[in-house]
Amino acid sequence: MDRTTTDRPENDSQWADLISPARRSLLLGAGAAGAATLATAAPSQASVKHLAAAGAYDPHVPPPAVGQSPWGDTVNEATPAPVSLRPGEQALPEKPQPFTRITSYHAHIYFDEDNHYKAERLRQWVIERFHVELGNWNLEPRGPHVTPSFYFGFTNDLLAVIVPWLQLNSLGLTILLHPNTDDPRADHLDYAMWINRTQPVNAYRMASHVGPEEVEKILPNTNPSIVPERG
Repeated sequence: MDRTTTDRPENDSQWADLISPARRSLLLGAGAAGAATLATAAPSQASVKHLAAAGAYDPHVPPPAVGQSPWGDTVNEATPAPVSLRPGEQALPEKPQPFTRITSYHAHIYFDEDNHYKAERLRQWVIERFHVELGNWNLEPRGPHVTPSFYFGFTNDLLAVIVPWLQLNSLGLTILLHPNTDDPRADHLDYAMWINRTQPVNAYRMASHVGPEEVEKILPNTNPSIVPERG
């Protein structure tokens, strides 16, 4: 039902009565009294310190233990520089490294319980098409690799074929491609290439230098029967 003009005087009168000077004074008085009560109830800063020291200010917060911290004077410690993971590389080299340091490559294909069937398909495709050294299935973290994976190694002459082939046929899996040099740690951390996305590689404890006889060797063990498709 629409309001009529006769409703307005009564309604307006109620609002006027609510905010009349008498009511406002009453409300302001009550507010001031409440504030005074709160001010009286709130302890002063000195009281807070005294009560806190006595352990009686807040029964829900236990008082601090008495004694000396085993950490000592940490407040005045200088900020140290962390130990470099790769000492001696702060300065730029005088000349670039020769590409002949790379003797071969590894491809590590990562998978999990949701996409292992893709890894199986990709592995079979590699076996059929490339003369590579194929490793076994790693269903648990192995070496610097923190998730299940399989690997295959290949010689330098296949790089220009395998890299683009994997880029187009990764099936969405994460793939780490790294060279093999006399610096295994750098191979996995600094010289690596990734297809699709990256993931952690725990290679910080790997050797940063090995002798020539310790550099990874590639011994192919597949017998491909299909030539990689060309467009």
